[in-house]
Amino acid sequence: MSLRKNEYIERLVDKKIDDYLSIFGAVSIEGPKWCGKTWTSLNHANSVVYLDEEEIKEKARLSFDLILNNEKPELIDEWNLIPEIWDAIRRKCDDTTAKGNYILTCSTKLTDENQKEKIHHSGAGRIGKIKMHTMSLYESGDSTGKVSISDLLNNNVKNELNSKITLDELANLIIRGGWPSNINIEENKAGIIPKSYIEAILEKDINDDKKRDKNKMLMLLKSLARNESTISNKSTLLKDIEEFANEKELIESRITIDDYLDVLNRLNMIENQEAYSNNYRSKERVGKTAKRHFIDPSLACACLDLTKDKLMNDLKTFGLMFEALVERDLNIYMEYLGGKLYHFRDNVTGLEADSILEFNNGEYAIIEIKLGFNQVEEAKQNLLNLYNNMVKKPKFMCVIVGFTDVIARDPESGIYIVPITALKP
Repeated sequence: MSLRKNEYIERLVDKKIDDYLSIFGAVSIEGPKWCGKTWTSLNHANSVVYLDEEEIKEKARLSFDLILNNEKPELIDEWNLIPEIWDAIRRKCDDTTAKGNYILTCSTKLTDENQKEKIHHSGAGRIGKIKMHTMSLYESGDSTGKVSISDLLNNNVKNELNSKITLDELANLIIRGGWPSNINIEENKAGIIPKSYIEAILEKDINDDKKRDKNKMLMLLKSLARNESTISNKSTLLKDIEEFANEKELIESRITIDDYLDVLNRLNMIENQEAYSNNYRSKERVGKTAKRHFIDPSLACACLDLTKDKLMNDLKTFGLMFEALVERDLNIYMEYLGGKLYHFRDNVTGLEADSILEFNNGEYAIIEIKLGFNQVEEAKQNLLNLYNNMVKKPKFMCVIVGFTDVIARDPESGIYIVPITALKP
């Protein structure tokens, strides 16, 4: 009995789920709350068990056989509520050669203590792990998909015009975010769901294993939001919090900030964009600090109470949030392609690149991200400067722009200019 919904919007991760179900006995899908894990998993399942239902929990506590005998693939939603079920699933997979028996979803990763105490096997070889994100602009229908990263890689992009987008519309895409339930909400209500997300996190989810100070967590979230798309270490965050917090909200130590950041990581709220160091002439000068991101730029906007109008009146902040939007999409697209997303910075010269796309064959591309078309020349020069310092040259270089309808390849430098609203994997 298929659980596929007629209203389901195809996601890029669907292909990976199908592939993994044909390889592993079970698949584990983790990602932030409300990103569509359950809805997507139902699209691939033939039966479902909701572990947040009390009656189901009671059955599971008596015997997992009472809930693990349904039609395969069987979806076990929020398995982390009863962590011991992981080992039970792994044993079930050991008992058969059949593939694609179970789909597990999880919004909150277990603490290291719970992991050691309640799970005795990693599931390696039996349970394939997949990370899920909010929706990219291509998935939500806000990108035409006229230019694919694969086409850029193969030098197969033609000069043409894309659908026009206004700065007003672009700001709304950032405020709205990639939450499936928010895609068709009226513009004046687009910020409500991201704000509700932050409220839910502060009221309940940060206290999953012990009590934490709501005010201090809020100050950390605001600091992360102010430093969105920047290379900020823990010292920077502590200094930023000290500048904005009152005595009650102050986070006094690295130990506390480590604990609070760990919670946000386990809730899949934040994600680091690691530094790239290969193929550069002076490796000892290359920065190692990750670029910090919320899983979706709408959360950063919600933390800072940003609206569409506020972004329009603060182009510097608009630019940082736009960069976060682009890198959210690039991360999703590169995972689909089997590659990875990085950033780059030379600590001595200051040469940097917003994004490095590394493909599974070792080739790479350099990306600059600019809100307006008037910044393209500066971005092109930065790309050329970096190009001259790379030992192995990139397969392509590209400036991804927000406010433009131009898709083009610069005849002199070979650098592509692509609107984010034209991009797909």
